[in-house]
Amino acid sequence: MSTSTRPRGTTPVHPVDQVPPAGKLAVLSVQHLLAFYAGAVVVPLLIAGQLNLDAETTIHLINADLFTCGIATLIQSVGFWRVGVRLPVIQGVTTTAVAPIVAIGLAVDDRGGTATLPAIYGSVIVAGVFTFLAAPYFAKFIRFFPPVVIGTVLTTMGITLLSVAANDFTNHAEGVPATKDLAYAGLTLAVIIVVQRFFRGFLGTLAVLAGLVAGTAVAFMAGDAGFNDLGSSPWIGFTTPFYFGTPEFVFTGAVSMIIVMLVTMVESTGDVFAAGEIVGRRTTKEDISRALRADGLSTTLGGVLNSFPYTCFAQNVGLVRMTRVRSRWVVAAAGVLMIVIGLVPKAGAVVAAIPSPVLGAASMVLFANVALVGIQTLAKVDLTDTRNATILTVSVGLGMLVTFRPGIAEVFPDWARVFFASGVTTGSVSAIILNLLFFHVGRRTSPDVTRDRAGRMLTLDDVNAMDTGTFVTTFSSLFNDATWPLERAHAAAPFGSVPELREAVQNAVLTAPREQQDALIRAYPSTADLLLDPDSGERESGFAGSLALGSFDDVEQRQLRELCDRYSARFGMPFVACLGRMDSREQIVREGLRRLGNSPAQERVQLLGEVVEISNDRFNNLIADANPVAAAWESKFEHLD
Repeated sequence: MSTSTRPRGTTPVHPVDQVPPAGKLAVLSVQHLLAFYAGAVVVPLLIAGQLNLDAETTIHLINADLFTCGIATLIQSVGFWRVGVRLPVIQGVTTTAVAPIVAIGLAVDDRGGTATLPAIYGSVIVAGVFTFLAAPYFAKFIRFFPPVVIGTVLTTMGITLLSVAANDFTNHAEGVPATKDLAYAGLTLAVIIVVQRFFRGFLGTLAVLAGLVAGTAVAFMAGDAGFNDLGSSPWIGFTTPFYFGTPEFVFTGAVSMIIVMLVTMVESTGDVFAAGEIVGRRTTKEDISRALRADGLSTTLGGVLNSFPYTCFAQNVGLVRMTRVRSRWVVAAAGVLMIVIGLVPKAGAVVAAIPSPVLGAASMVLFANVALVGIQTLAKVDLTDTRNATILTVSVGLGMLVTFRPGIAEVFPDWARVFFASGVTTGSVSAIILNLLFFHVGRRTSPDVTRDRAGRMLTLDDVNAMDTGTFVTTFSSLFNDATWPLERAHAAAPFGSVPELREAVQNAVLTAPREQQDALIRAYPSTADLLLDPDSGERESGFAGSLALGSFDDVEQRQLRELCDRYSARFGMPFVACLGRMDSREQIVREGLRRLGNSPAQERVQLLGEVVEISNDRFNNLIADANPVAAAWESKFEHLD
């Protein structure tokens, strides 16, 4: 008799589509809500503060935000037609939009107020419709947003927003000394640091929320914070479409928000790939299109329902990885909770009572993280290329110029001021235009990629002109006795840049059928065969990179052999490791022992990653041979340890 609880003949349900028991579903959905909450409500709070909106309007914006967040999450996780990626992804208002939204509002009226909101919502609606319509074609023009553009935009954005947070540090109620404001901000920041330092797992994700609660509680006990609007707020309230009036469509404002959504589309694409990897479901171009359509539809709804642009929340993607709960119905249930809370104005009144210094400290952490992501993105950029360096320096410089001297916008005519009213907008537009100028306009010198067997230099244009056979022959050194990854990579030609060529090779391996992947892994020798067999080491030249591991003594040889034998017996695969990342012979053994503790499924993913890393090393060697100056620059740092 079968012990399976699943009826015979039925297809197993993927963990993404499984519905947990009601009790577990409720607890897990609340956890997602808590991880999401602080990052979600900070956007309407920041916008309300910068536009001088009163408490009643702020409460309405918070509730409209939460209500629409719930709808957006259901659209993304549950989906319909060709909208929604149907993965455990929560939607929230993007912090990327804060500075441009404030700039649009202040361009309408430098005193702020609710009169600025119709122009903001008109721009949000236009950007949402654009995103929805552009979603299927995004892959074609993503090349106009390489890491140098995205990194520059995010770095400028984070630094610019820090000035917004700084203004809140001493912008509390009248009669409250600045020293008290700084004390509340310092306490909030200290709590965030302590939670991040000493707590792990789920509690670690609540660092910002803990800081907000602690700072507000102390200010309340000191009599410097109150919940005066809590009693006057109703228990139930509905956000109505166009609550603040008919949307106004300002061309420059719409362009500014479209730029925001282009950046957001890149971020959402990364989040969807990450979510797909975590839950074990392959991400396709259609998945990306569905996810971006959901972003566009949700953003359009945001403009209608008095909220703001929407994107995937990375912190909740990280929570899925941490909890290993892959069901999309958990985040769908969290979406329902958001809708319910969004219908309770008293909840918004509690959030609106957070003192400005407390909010400023929490915002500083969040905005600095935006800048950090930008710096991490720029780390992938070849800044020895003067074109990339010029894009970065000029764009950041212009963005900071506008941030430090905001009055410079007054020099320009009214229609152009929105581009100079925010350092984010100025820096973003500059980065996009300079990237087009240097890499996409006019006759460009194609970068060198590698050399052919006769020693002749091959440029990217030469590579793009190759047929499949020539391409496979040219890059045959990237893989052991396997041509199919190169054949699949060639199908993605033409390549707009060397990084695109590299990504095509990586994607060819990572998206291949399982049988081909397993055969590719088995084509590599075990680490013991590679390092202890002289013939194998010669045959695998370039496999270990430039690392000088030295000679293994008898004991070390025996340890390595036993390790590889145990590994093969457990996983049925050779112990493959990218040795270019190893510092010593001892580290190789430690790494192998660690990996013996992995599950077979996890180790298979590890092995595939090692194969890709090895191909990356070999690819780097090809590029270094073609670009000795850049290689020499990188080699300056090899001996600093």
